[in-house]
Amino acid sequence: MCGIVGVLAHAPANQILYDALLLLQHRGQQAAGISTDNDSVFAMHKANGLVTDVFRTRHMRTLRGCAGIGHCSCAAYGPSCDEEAQPFYVNAPYGITLAHNGQVANGDALRRELSVTGRRHINTPSDAEVLLNVLAHEVHAASQGESLSPAMLFTAVACLQRRVQGSYAAVAQVAGHGILAFRDPQGIRPLCLGVRTAIDGNEYMFASESVALEGMGFSYVRDVAPGEAVYVTLAGELHARQLSVQQGARPSAFEFVSLARPDSVIDGASVYAARLKLGELLAEQVRAQLDVGAIDVVMPFDDISRPAAIQLALKLKLDYREGFIQNRYPGRTFDLPQSDIVRKPVSQRVNAIGTEFHGKRILLVEDAIVDAASTREIVQLARQAGAAFVALASTAPPVLHPKVYGVDWPARRKPASMGATHDEMRANVTADALVFQDLKALKAAIAGANPALRELEISCFA
Repeated sequence: MCGIVGVLAHAPANQILYDALLLLQHRGQQAAGISTDNDSVFAMHKANGLVTDVFRTRHMRTLRGCAGIGHCSCAAYGPSCDEEAQPFYVNAPYGITLAHNGQVANGDALRRELSVTGRRHINTPSDAEVLLNVLAHEVHAASQGESLSPAMLFTAVACLQRRVQGSYAAVAQVAGHGILAFRDPQGIRPLCLGVRTAIDGNEYMFASESVALEGMGFSYVRDVAPGEAVYVTLAGELHARQLSVQQGARPSAFEFVSLARPDSVIDGASVYAARLKLGELLAEQVRAQLDVGAIDVVMPFDDISRPAAIQLALKLKLDYREGFIQNRYPGRTFDLPQSDIVRKPVSQRVNAIGTEFHGKRILLVEDAIVDAASTREIVQLARQAGAAFVALASTAPPVLHPKVYGVDWPARRKPASMGATHDEMRANVTADALVFQDLKALKAAIAGANPALRELEISCFA
């Protein structure tokens, strides 16, 4: 999961990009980067860390120009070097930078192909670098010695879509020309377009979520359609073309379960409305599997599960309480030599209000159970605070498979439900009872927010 943004303005873009990345920080806390174009000269700064850690005044001063792209990342495979942070850059043809959100399923095959036939060197394991080099190769092939044009870029992206398998949304910048945005033919990863009226004409922004547009004063125009490419020239001319047969968006269900901010709208569906409906439908599962009369209070795990927990409590006519308080400023965990510390203790990340737990039978609501260790820590924290009974309800079905098209986890962090029975899973998280959302209900909740979303990427649940 990553956050991407592209801006074309009539004033310096560096502050706009920085602030937009802050609004997308929930999509990735591992690394951040910004690239700008000033009179066909790229300036770039990127590194590991939060947006506020990566950029200082000295960095922002070097990021000159009124157009640029930005990225914040959360890599599935653990810590990486600064060189793996995005955006990436190639000098030919024209000079192109690119930032990407997604997973390229045939990345290894493309790396070999680019090396052997394209004579291109891929310097990092990043899928974004592969995607950028495929794009650059296809732009070169489409140029035929001619000047850059929107039609040429659209031809290149159409060829890229035929070669690249996976889920991707990307923003790219061509030095001295403009910003290009495109989305995979299935529309698995989100990308939207916004516009802001200025004295000198319209300004444009592309972003992973509508919340970034609204927060920066841009009006949401529409989502970039699955298989579509949109190109905005430095002169402010907008060009768009549908490059593959559009079957309708097939967004990842995880965007609505936990990834996106609740105040975002993705492919016409309100994330907040979907989460309310998830809570309402989960209440029916709880009613069928547990003795509701024996439950004293309903509590959310965190901010993500709060809308669902509130709706579930209303539906079941149970008291709702806030029992966990999150520390929003936990700081870094340093990777020091010979250090056994790989993550901060749960007590440093969240604290329990003892009076809300003591002697009570608690129903905890979580968005999705991916990592059993983190869920187990919260359940045990509730017990340490004095809970007499701890039931757990997940707004998502059991996560059974890692899947590159939706959300990807490396083998060493396989989903907790993978290969486990329901009783094994309950014992693993140390809960007294465990309830999962029904897959049919998950689909219904998201479709309730936008009936046009008839298909979802749900392979990690199936």
